[in-house]
Amino acid sequence: MATEEELFASVDALLTEEPQLPPPAERARLREAAGITQTRLAQALKTTTQSVKNWENGRSEPKEPRLSAYRRLLNGWAAKHPKPGTTSTPAATPPQPLREASAGPSSPGAERMAMPQAPAIQAAQEPEHPTARPTSSRRPTRQRTATATSIEPYPHGPLAVLDGDGSAYGIDGIVLDCPANTIPELVEWTLKESGLGAPRLHRNGKDSDPLIVLTAAAAVKLGLPERLEGREQRRSLRLDDDHPVVKQVTKAKWKLTQRGFGPWARIYRPAQAGQRQCVQLAVLSWDALDTRSWPGVAEMEPADIARILGAYAQRVITPRGSTAVSGLELMTALRPPTRAMQDRATGNWTSGHNPGSLGTGPMDPAPPEATPEHPVVVSSGWKGGFLDEEAYQWVRDVDLLTDQECLLPFAVGLDLNTAFLAAAARLVVGLSGPDHFHQPQFNPKLPGSWLVDLSHVELDPRLPSPFTPSGKRPQSPAWYQTHTIAYAQELGYNVQPLEAFLRRETGAYLDPWHDRLKNAYIDTLADLGVTKDLDDTEFLAAMERHKQADPGLAAVLAAIKATVKGGVGKLRERPQGRHYKDGERWPALERPTWRPDIRAAVISKARVNMHRKLANMARMTGLYPLAVLSDCVVYPSPGRSPLAFLPYAASGKPQPGAFRLGPTPGLAKVEGVQEMSWAVDLMEQGLNPARHIKGDGHDASLDAGE
Repeated sequence: MATEEELFASVDALLTEEPQLPPPAERARLREAAGITQTRLAQALKTTTQSVKNWENGRSEPKEPRLSAYRRLLNGWAAKHPKPGTTSTPAATPPQPLREASAGPSSPGAERMAMPQAPAIQAAQEPEHPTARPTSSRRPTRQRTATATSIEPYPHGPLAVLDGDGSAYGIDGIVLDCPANTIPELVEWTLKESGLGAPRLHRNGKDSDPLIVLTAAAAVKLGLPERLEGREQRRSLRLDDDHPVVKQVTKAKWKLTQRGFGPWARIYRPAQAGQRQCVQLAVLSWDALDTRSWPGVAEMEPADIARILGAYAQRVITPRGSTAVSGLELMTALRPPTRAMQDRATGNWTSGHNPGSLGTGPMDPAPPEATPEHPVVVSSGWKGGFLDEEAYQWVRDVDLLTDQECLLPFAVGLDLNTAFLAAAARLVVGLSGPDHFHQPQFNPKLPGSWLVDLSHVELDPRLPSPFTPSGKRPQSPAWYQTHTIAYAQELGYNVQPLEAFLRRETGAYLDPWHDRLKNAYIDTLADLGVTKDLDDTEFLAAMERHKQADPGLAAVLAAIKATVKGGVGKLRERPQGRHYKDGERWPALERPTWRPDIRAAVISKARVNMHRKLANMARMTGLYPLAVLSDCVVYPSPGRSPLAFLPYAASGKPQPGAFRLGPTPGLAKVEGVQEMSWAVDLMEQGLNPARHIKGDGHDASLDAGE
């Protein structure tokens, strides 16, 4: 017979155990008695309606921190709605004050969720209607309620970050329970239960596929290696075709794109009845998030990663690869190649060309617009030269520095905000194929490539030439994009083209791309405390501290800037791999967005815009730049602030036409400040101060030479 001490010990052990939930049927009864729908309960507990259904039919159990919140709610309902024939007082334990959710031994990772359960439960007892969530943005934004019955098709946002314990962290603090143990199960759950995805950005476009970001722990749980190594180039990293996970995907009748299963893997089935079945995966431990574009993000907690990627997805596009890939995808999403058209004769709907887009098929460039290895060049034996429309890399001849300049104490670097994005505004580009002309009359409204001799143009040697990326004066006829030739005319020089490749159908293809990225850039800066209403002194102070205001949003800002540059660069993606041979087609050529002529137009306009500001600065202030690198220019200065040399009117307003400070694309911010002697020393070595002026002024390339 058990002793009294043994019985008391057993009872004490029971008392220390966590109380269990009522049976599944009782959970459903209590919810229905309270008049709360499964959808409303899912919203309050920040989970899916399917999860609530599973809890009420016994298929699964909630985990912390939802377990404590759900138990508290059921206890409260049990006190109000006892079973028939019982009294409310002893029927249930009254709700206890909630402590902040923390992880127990059986709930790894729950501590970082720290869900605000009390407000969530209160929401569950309120009438069912959309509620606004707080936002840090200074600009009011439209809010929505994440419920499965919402009129929006994707109530839980565009993406989720999956951790090893099955918690999928989404936007707005939502955490979903993901029961998947294999990649095929994850794909099925994402498409059928998660409520993830994003609506199309254009009425003729397609909805964005849901994105699941895998932490290292989640990757290992799903059978993937924690690290992916063994390839020479990062972009070629992928699982071997005989890897067990690849075999699982194939056996489940899912497909992988030609890129295979790499850091960014797209798993799909062919569309049926117009419905896409596709999930995008990103593996953090395989370096899916480049540290240059997403500084520090991969090392953050899953909830923070979801917040950062979610902000980017809502303001730009759901990430589909590198920021460069996303920048290119955004162009197509905003200018879909096709639209639905009705045949007047039959009344049937068919797919037709969407005006203003680049169409559905690839388009070969004119020979001077191509790269030397392009099939058009190799097959034709073209020897006529190529466009050289690139960003500035120029340093003033050190012999042209004056004693007065050398005696100034500081060199100040100014950086133009998203200069390529500013150049894309209202930029007319060609939409059709190139036509060849001999000795045409120059027309600044026709986008294309012109063979012109500009070697006779004489400009101040203290400024870079506007016609070459090196800033050196042209020595012979060369190919130029329309904006470069138009600027020569603007400067008063006669231009007589010898030859041209021009496009008859034109349009401002990049306008919606520009508008969306501009708004994303401005709104994100505003969230970091840098707003349009600041004066120049306040702007400079805000820019010094904006990264500390919210490192996560600062990473979003970096990603937006990388999206601009990378997207423009992708318009002329070169072949990859050591086995490539000149004259062979490479995958990028099959895209309608392989358009080197559009890339040249953006860069040409950006370089012309930079030169125009340099010339206006010289005219207004007598100051000449020391060096220019793409969108950064370095000036000698009497003070550490650009306020010491930028031109202002008597009213205190910045002079139009010169460099101006501000948070919008095309305006300037400080890139860095160093001593003038530092800049002169670099110039004497033939190095570019604009490359190194940021930070402490030292770069690893200084040790080895540029």
